[in-house]
This record gives sequence, C-alpha cells and structure tokens, in this order.
Amino acid sequence: MSTNITETNVQPSTELFIKMVVSNWELQNSRLNGLLDKLTDEALATETAPGRNTGVYLLGHLTAVSDGMFTYLGLGERLYPELDATFIKNPENSGLEKPSLAELKQYWAKVNEVLTEKMNAMQPEDWFKPHSAISADDFEKEPHRNRLNILINRTIHQGYHIGQLVYLVKK
Repeated sequence: MSTNITETNVQPSTELFIKMVVSNWELQNSRLNGLLDKLTDEALATETAPGRNTGVYLLGHLTAVSDGMFTYLGLGERLYPELDATFIKNPENSGLEKPSLAELKQYWAKVNEVLTEKMNAMQPEDWFKPHSAISADDFEKEPHRNRLNILINRTIHQGYHIGQLVYLVKK
C-alpha cells in the first residue's frame, strides 16, 4: 500500500516552520555569497540592465536592509545605520559617496554573521512577537505581522535582487 503525503500523520510544529523560514534565508545568503565570489569588481560596478542599479549599489542596498533587521527583530542596535542614506533613502545616482566595494563586502559578511548568531539564539516564541514597526493595536488585529514574517519578506526581497545580479555574470 502506497502512502500519499496528504495521508500521513505529520503534524507540523512551530519549530519546523521557523526552521524552514530561517533555512531559506540562509540559502539566499549562500546564493548571494556564491554570486559575489563569481563576480569581478568590474562586473559589480556595471548596471544590471541599461538604466538600472549597479551590483555595487545592490550589495549596499541588501546590506542596509539586512542590517535593519536587527531593529525589526528586536536583536539590538544596527551595525551600519549610515548605509540607509545612500542605499535605501536615495537612488544610486544621488551623488552621495559610497563605501568601497571591499568595505561593502566586509559589511555584508559582518551583518550576516552577527544576524545569524542572534537569530539562532531566538526562542520559538520570539519569532511570533510583533516586529518593531507595528503598534500593539495593529498587531492585535494582525498577529501575522510578526518577526517571522519580516524574515520571510526579507528573504523574498533578497531573492529578487539576486535575480538582478545574475545578469552581471559573464557567460
């Protein structure tokens, strides 16, 4: 007798859902790190498509967004809040000075190292608490707007930009 997956008695647990989300975030980080290893500095300095952002700008943007997760997830102070002005609040052609590519790569690695460490220390119930950008009243009405949902959102966001960066790989 064959067993259909829908017929099993598997009861998903909270810990399983958290593991699925965190492992997908880690997978996206791994993919981006692999892509950064493949791309030359010259490739990263070029636009992903005519009139679009460069790889350098996207790396700065992704670093700033990941750095912002410290605040959203209640994990402490951000490491590089100064990146927001250049990579979140303004477009690439704003004329603002950018850190060097080497610095951005270091920032990216440090943010993800510390963020991973702090996320791994979170208890399962912590993931279902409100994130820092939602009021208590709104959270009461929309409990799905929690810390785990922030991680899901950021994982999708990162995947989107990885899709842009792939265009910089020379065949």
